[in-house]
Amino acid sequence: MSDTPKTRLATDLIHAGRIRTNIEENAEALFLTSGFTYESAEMAEAVFDNRVEHFQYSRFANPTVTMLERKLAKIEGAEACRATATGMAAVSSALLCGIKAGQRVVAARALFGSCHWIVSTLLPQYGVETVFVEGTDMAEWKAALSQPTALVLLETPSNPMLDIVDLRAVSDLAHAAGAIVVVDNVFATPLLQKPLELGADVVVYSATKHMDGQGRVLGGAVLGSKQWMETVFQPFFRNTGPAMSPFNAWVILKGLETMHLRVAAQSKSAEAIAQFLEASPKIARALYPTLASHPQRELAMAQMSDGGTLVTFEVKGGKEAAFRMMNAFRIITISNNLGDTKSLATHPATTTHLRIGAEERARLGITDGCIRLSVGLEDTQDLIEDLARGLAQA
Repeated sequence: MSDTPKTRLATDLIHAGRIRTNIEENAEALFLTSGFTYESAEMAEAVFDNRVEHFQYSRFANPTVTMLERKLAKIEGAEACRATATGMAAVSSALLCGIKAGQRVVAARALFGSCHWIVSTLLPQYGVETVFVEGTDMAEWKAALSQPTALVLLETPSNPMLDIVDLRAVSDLAHAAGAIVVVDNVFATPLLQKPLELGADVVVYSATKHMDGQGRVLGGAVLGSKQWMETVFQPFFRNTGPAMSPFNAWVILKGLETMHLRVAAQSKSAEAIAQFLEASPKIARALYPTLASHPQRELAMAQMSDGGTLVTFEVKGGKEAAFRMMNAFRIITISNNLGDTKSLATHPATTTHLRIGAEERARLGITDGCIRLSVGLEDTQDLIEDLARGLAQA
């Protein structure tokens, strides 16, 4: 019987998944090596034949990356995790590893621009039928999942309009149709929402956001059951090579140690900022999951333990007013990244969601006046004053 105690989140973020070498280092070791050696040719044969467990090549597995994967699996409550080079490598790998020509994918319409492109453009090129639905409309989900389906993709809260999808209800419908459910949980993070507990089969992340959370490195993660990971995902991962670099894994491991402190502080600040924006006569609408005005607030609070670090709002006056506001910021930075210690403002219509087209943006409610604000760790009042400075110019 193991004498390892049952530990809580803050402890797991620091200690889970560690592999120590024989020199007993305190911080996780950084294994900057492409390959590994064997005591004999017979051992190499046994390793490649899966009779002996041993690191082979860092494209397949690396000790530093393995530590990150074990830590993320513990935090998520997943049986297995594989780290990828980027968040989009995580999404594309999770979709492509098990989809075949002639099969069917149903996705929520509100997706990050690159995720939308995979569903709308890439998958059909491989003979996959794809169907978009309004993620908040259960009638559309029921209609789309009334026939056999291989996979469902969604994000909740969505990027950038913070739509909330009913994970339990959609998962039940998807499973009845024969589909696995893949959830992009980037906005909520594994700290505020547990998709696997709500019926999802696979969770994907951009580890660049929140996990590193300090604007340094790229990374992604795919989490799911051990069986799916070994039989479906691992052959694709091993042979296509979307592996994370050991250095990036090491940086993200360090970021995870403080993620619970950062996300809690950022969420508290984001809620105060959302309330400030909602009260401004120059703002047409402010979106944040905990606001009473959010159309899916009740569902959000049933699925999430807090509102998260993102606020989306619409400035009256369209693109010109939004640009004037953003250009007047002196603390908030203009960037398409999110989940950083620095507060970052994005104009989705001209950046992250530019290529989905004006018609699709209109269907998603992404107007030319919309700004997505990723709230950082600056003083909340300083951020509010910076937003007021921008509003004075809008």
